[in-house]
Amino acid sequence: MFPVRSVLLVVALLAVGWGTDTDAAKRTVCTITVNSPDEKEMFRQRLPEAQYQFVELVERGRPDWLASACQQGIHCDVLIISGHFDGSTDFYSDQVAASEFLPVAELERAACSESCPGLFSQLREVYLFGCNTLNPGAIKRMTSEVGRSLGRAGHSQLDAQRLASVLDERHGESSRDRMRRVFMNVPVIYGFSSVAPLGPTAASLLGHSLQSGSISEVGSGRANPRLLSQFAATSMVAISGMSESDPHAAYRREACEFVDDRSSPAAKLRFVHGILQRDMAEVRMFLERIEALFAGLSESERQDFAFSDALGEIARDHAVRDRYLRFAEDADQPQIRVRMIELAGTLGWLSPSDQRAELVRMIDGLFERKSVGAAEVDMICSLNRNRELDQERYRLSLSAAQTDNVPNAAVLACMGSTEGRARVLQALTSRDDAEVEVAEVYLGYWPITDVDELRVAVSEITRMPDPGAQIRALDILARHRLSDRQSLDELARLFPSAASLDVQRAIAAVFIRSDYQSLPRLEIAQLLSQSRRKSSGGDDIIDILIRRLQTP
Repeated sequence: MFPVRSVLLVVALLAVGWGTDTDAAKRTVCTITVNSPDEKEMFRQRLPEAQYQFVELVERGRPDWLASACQQGIHCDVLIISGHFDGSTDFYSDQVAASEFLPVAELERAACSESCPGLFSQLREVYLFGCNTLNPGAIKRMTSEVGRSLGRAGHSQLDAQRLASVLDERHGESSRDRMRRVFMNVPVIYGFSSVAPLGPTAASLLGHSLQSGSISEVGSGRANPRLLSQFAATSMVAISGMSESDPHAAYRREACEFVDDRSSPAAKLRFVHGILQRDMAEVRMFLERIEALFAGLSESERQDFAFSDALGEIARDHAVRDRYLRFAEDADQPQIRVRMIELAGTLGWLSPSDQRAELVRMIDGLFERKSVGAAEVDMICSLNRNRELDQERYRLSLSAAQTDNVPNAAVLACMGSTEGRARVLQALTSRDDAEVEVAEVYLGYWPITDVDELRVAVSEITRMPDPGAQIRALDILARHRLSDRQSLDELARLFPSAASLDVQRAIAAVFIRSDYQSLPRLEIAQLLSQSRRKSSGGDDIIDILIRRLQTP
């Protein structure tokens, strides 16, 4: 990740004049290539050097490439961004060796701060070569607790539905909305509403569109009909950046309040206090931005007197606190409730012990509603990485039948229960896929380290009658990187009698990730060679293991 302010400098690199008077008449094409260079190279081949000059902003291997580029004082007329896009936050590369990526949040910060206004005030065209870069579908949607909150605030059902619709339209932002905000006032933004063509295909289409009659259109600030025609079979669209008269311009100004570097952290926090005083339905829609604000603060900023004073004002606002906690308690998604509880602690509304109590109340509610599954187990295990919730386990009251339920037992195990752990380990060999999934999630946090537990688990796995369930259990076991000789010997004895080739492969996967160097390697290799089931697919993991065992 770039340093927070380094990306702000990207705007400056596009703001300042470039080169000599001779070059001044040229249009400058800036490229940010975080994946394939195919699109950039096609533009370079087709556009006359006498009329266009290219500047690649990414310096490979240099994490502060944006800051470096900014210092060069480059002005851009056209910006081409090439990279995979996750549909929401980042342009990234699928190349293992590549470390460069481009967070949209940092571009948004740069646009809002206007620290380098040239990028957004003088750009004529932006090309976004990535899937879903201009997808109009909302990333966030209103949930039912929002409607309930509006009802509690005194709105009629009809008014609540209307207000919920307004909030949904305003805050449910799509990637298209976000790009329009980032590239404000840019006349033409090209991108894709769904799947984009891969680099070589996109380059080929560009080559057909960039003919002599349409070359002058590049950088003109007018949508190129020939380009759109060539990409007609794809999801390419052309839109314009947001203007001050846009209906959503007011929301852009509010969104910018969170990231504008010209505003102090204390001023941002006072703005957040104003947001918190609104209806909690709207506060919920700002949750990610409030969290991001606090996550981006340095320790010195947190210790600043003005910031502490603003935070104290929020902590003393008991009316807002009560409404906020009531809304959090009503959240449909436990993950959202957890985040709101954590934010309440950050805002000074809940002490650490209060937060733990709220989490226990949430867990009790999950038990009561019988709504614990693998996702909830994952969440609670993650929350208790530091074991602070262990001391709260005794506040939970469950019947024997409830504790025998595997997901419930896994939650208790996440909170330090030895009985719960024993029940989860039994579930490792269950024929119920949902129970095995819960065991898999739990063991990802608290794996088997006790040799007696391990031997019991291996013994149970070797006796499983269902090959499919046995394979899944073996896959989970493989992640433990076994070193216990007795357990490995028992798995070796299972190999000749394995019910299928896939079971044998699963056993080989356990061995290949284990400390097999301590085994009689030639004997195991011979056993595998003689007992392996026939395969028509060529070399597989069994063959790889045999070769490794035979290598001195």
